[in-house]
This record gives sequence, structure tokens and C-alpha cells, in this order.
Amino acid sequence: MSTTTDTATAPSTADTKDSFSETTLSKFLIKVSEDMPTLDECYKFCNDPSCGAISTFIGTTRDNFNNKEVIRLSYEGYVPMAEKELRKLCEKACSLYDLSRVAMVHKLGDCPVGEASVVIVCSSPHRRDSLDAVSFLIDALKATVPIWKREVYAGDEGSVWKENVEWREGKAMRVMVKEDTTSLS
Repeated sequence: MSTTTDTATAPSTADTKDSFSETTLSKFLIKVSEDMPTLDECYKFCNDPSCGAISTFIGTTRDNFNNKEVIRLSYEGYVPMAEKELRKLCEKACSLYDLSRVAMVHKLGDCPVGEASVVIVCSSPHRRDSLDAVSFLIDALKATVPIWKREVYAGDEGSVWKENVEWREGKAMRVMVKEDTTSLS
């Protein structure tokens, strides 16, 4: 779910930015790890006094799929390549939208029901760019980033490796891009 937050009363970003210096370019907080930053840490990183909007997406583990009880998701990934791809997506999003800062973090390992596995936060001067950017980024992440998901079911149902609907037959599918509205009259 995407939400927009008024940044007028948001806390300073100074402490949070310094704590992620190994994975941060000046505009990006990128991390793929068993210990991912919290939503609050991502928010503080993206908070910018020149921006009027901070939009977020949080992907969580749901408790069911196709009438099966899900007890957890388990993620595996090739971290150097995953972080490189996330950085490319952040750069692409900044070329499509007017963004100040972007945080993209993804959990590796087990993710129980109700827990966040991915957090995306974007700040922009106006809400539309940050809202559209988080939507673009989650779709593009699922279509291109080398992170794999195993869904684990209760009882004797076992588990299954899941393919994202955005990725079919080795091709990225259903990735949202910003519409060019300047040619509409």
C-alpha cells in the first residue's frame, strides 16, 4: 500500500544517513540483507525539507495463497548483483520522476506472516512523482532483481518456489512507466 506523508514535522535525516554509508549514494539507501533497515530508518533517510511528499510501499507476508495456509516466505538472493540492480532501478526512477531520495531494501532469509520483506520509500517535491515512483519501483524490482521467494505452507502442504507475475519466460512483464502527458492536448 502506498501512503503519502507530510514532511513538515518529520525528524532530521543526519543520523540515519551516516549509519548506512556503506550502501548509500547521496540519493539512495540500498540494502539486501537479513537485517534490513526499518521503515522509520528509510523514512528518515528520505526526509528532505525541500520535499512535500514521502511515499512508501511495504511488502508483507500474507497468511494464505490459493486456499493454502502460508506460514512464512523465505528469500534468497545474490546480494552484489541484487544491490547493483536496485541501484539501476533507483537511477531509472530518478530519470522518470522528480525524486529527492530513494530507499529500497529487501529482506533475505525467513519472513514470517505479517513481517515486511521489502520497503520502498521515495521523497519528491510533489506527491504524484513519489506515488508513481514507488509503484514503478516495486513492479520493476519483482521483474528484474535476482531475489527468489519460497512460499512455505502449514502441515503437509510443503513449499514452492514462486515466480513473480512480472517475470515470464525470461522477460520482464507488466512494469509501469511514467506516461508522457505533455503531448496530450
